[in-house]
Amino acid sequence: MKILALGGSGGMGRFAVKSLLNFPIISKIIVADLNESSAKQFAANFNERVEGVGLDVIDHKKLSEAMSAVQVVINTTGPFYKFAEPILRIAIENKCNYLDICDDWEPTEKMLSLNETAKKNGITAILGIGASPGITNVLGALAIRELDSTEKIYTGWDISSAKPAKESSQAGVNAAMLHGIEQMIGRIKIFRNYNYELIRPLSKINFMYPEIGSKSAYVFGHPEAITFPYHYPDLKESINLMHGATNFSIKLIKIIRTFVELNILTKNWAAKILESLETNPNKKIKLKSFSNLPGVYAYAEGIKNGKRCRVGVSLEGEDDLNNLSMGEATGFPLACGVKMLLNDEIKETGVFAPESQNINPELFFQYLEKEIGETARIKPIISTENIF
Repeated sequence: MKILALGGSGGMGRFAVKSLLNFPIISKIIVADLNESSAKQFAANFNERVEGVGLDVIDHKKLSEAMSAVQVVINTTGPFYKFAEPILRIAIENKCNYLDICDDWEPTEKMLSLNETAKKNGITAILGIGASPGITNVLGALAIRELDSTEKIYTGWDISSAKPAKESSQAGVNAAMLHGIEQMIGRIKIFRNYNYELIRPLSKINFMYPEIGSKSAYVFGHPEAITFPYHYPDLKESINLMHGATNFSIKLIKIIRTFVELNILTKNWAAKILESLETNPNKKIKLKSFSNLPGVYAYAEGIKNGKRCRVGVSLEGEDDLNNLSMGEATGFPLACGVKMLLNDEIKETGVFAPESQNINPELFFQYLEKEIGETARIKPIISTENIF
């Protein structure tokens, strides 16, 4: 079994590659990166099962040639709003199974439309199987399963717990920060009142989390908002939320957003400013706020046993997850998806997100627990209460 790891020496992909090396069924991992020297240098840390090559994903002919020689491609090449959909199309053409960590809703929407084409070619394509999206989606599937019928689903994550990876092949603008800027400007798609709609990001949503109480978080442009209604068409509302930022930092981000929209700042410069504020150890501006919402969670409302009910699903041993870097928290779930697929524990073909019924939530978290370490405790915590 051969795997092509696009962006495999980057801050996210390298952790998936390291994990997959421990999987005996995999005979070869080709680490492909725009930065050829970084790909080869990273591959040199391992045995002959890992090969580093230079590859520009914009060169569709060379990308197709690379995919024709493997059975699975994992895509960690950002920004996804530029590269994800064309890469998936080429994977389907080459009958190559596909997994990514895409965190942009626009390409996700386009990729879901390739479902029937993927099925005809016998291909499994799993979109956004990282942290958020990824872990959040699987938690959401558990929340929905807890109810007899579900009306509302929120997925949420703590922006302050994201720790940038220390090692990466990436040069120039941080793709994660560029993604953040992209999803904070203009309008983003959510699902509300049984319809998709475009709204301004960073608007505040209030809700009552079970056993915690009244909380608020901010709307953020992520795929979960559109993939849940795709897999659960009876939903009335689906929104992705982020918390962990102070009111001041939200205002600061909105000012930066305005400068971008007025063409005073480029997206690249805005991303550099955000990265500087996030990573500068001497910064005087407090960007993080205290919140006792879980670091990652899913919140659902619906009917259970004839009564209106709210459900919160988070993870036991959340500190084990919070201690991971962004690369580990994203790359490990991706590796779990690959292992489950190769172990024939994901059997369905087509294009789908992690909350689909094609992925067993309990089994996924068992895999993730092993990825993090022997002492990790990554088990779902389900809290429910009636709505009066």
